[in-house]
Amino acid sequence: MARIELDLAHSYQPNPRQDSDYALLPLKMTFDDGGAYALLGPSGCGKSTMLNIMSGLLVPSQGQVLFDGRDVTRATPQQRNIAQVFQFPVIYDTMTVAENLAFPLKNRKLPEERIRQRVGQIAEMLEMSGQLGQRAAGLSADAKQKISLGRGLVREDVAAVLFDEPLTVIDPHLKWQLRRKLKQIHHELKLTLIYVTHDQVEALTFADQVVVMTRGRAVQVGTPGALFERPQHAFVGHFIGSPGMNFLPCEARAGQVMVAGQALPVQRSLPEGALQLGVRPEYLALAEAGQGGALPCTVARVQDVGTYQMLTATIGAHTLKARCASAQRLPAVGETVWLQVLGEHTCFYQNEELLA
Repeated sequence: MARIELDLAHSYQPNPRQDSDYALLPLKMTFDDGGAYALLGPSGCGKSTMLNIMSGLLVPSQGQVLFDGRDVTRATPQQRNIAQVFQFPVIYDTMTVAENLAFPLKNRKLPEERIRQRVGQIAEMLEMSGQLGQRAAGLSADAKQKISLGRGLVREDVAAVLFDEPLTVIDPHLKWQLRRKLKQIHHELKLTLIYVTHDQVEALTFADQVVVMTRGRAVQVGTPGALFERPQHAFVGHFIGSPGMNFLPCEARAGQVMVAGQALPVQRSLPEGALQLGVRPEYLALAEAGQGGALPCTVARVQDVGTYQMLTATIGAHTLKARCASAQRLPAVGETVWLQVLGEHTCFYQNEELLA
């Protein structure tokens, strides 16, 4: 296992001149030995580019990659001792499950008894012990991808295991089982795992630390709780959560904020001028008419989701969503409702960056 340090930028163009020319804007990042990380963001944000630079499949156009302090920027994946699991299964159809799992170990000439033990251990973790003698060609896409996962995890001496959206071909009802298995495997084997996904549920349930990316930038690195409670960038607030954080433009002046023509008193120091107020639907509570920190809104829709109700309301040209208890009585569509937008969970942003 290895501590991975990145200090680099990358462009697929020969002479990048502006930010949009870069797949990865200049960044400095460290992945600690034995950690479980997720690179999370929409398609085209640079997460697969970062993963391929770490694995050695891609050489960064600027900067360097260090493994335990050793410069491996131009080293091959073999020299870095990296295992990588791709979006689609990479296995040998003519081999059995056991032979596929054993292949990376046989290439390293491990003793037969140790290979047998290790293959048995990984197969048990992936719940494939009963399929070890089956040919891979006859298995489902789900089972084939589990073999790919096993091939990535079977080597004990690997510096890191990199996953590039490995659950894409897995049936949705099996995804949670494999996420749970990967989490369990990480705790048991203490491998350095780095997982690329655009699915926030995958990232937040798998990783101890999540790197949220957009437009070639890593805008926040943190625990799932920190990403939810204190998004450091407005994009993180939008992207994390279902639905994402509510945002309202506001203006701070003399101890209050002006929001949609309403003056609300604030108990904290804010820089005067244009800001954004952010509050998650989970913390947008119903209030009494005229209550301090609340805004009058018009109910646009009420959806009963079973475990909760989703209230959608408008104020001027802006829409707010509030997550309410399933038993709570809510106003009807078209009625006025007061929503408490100021509270301990309210965040303020200037130029999309969270104010301390």
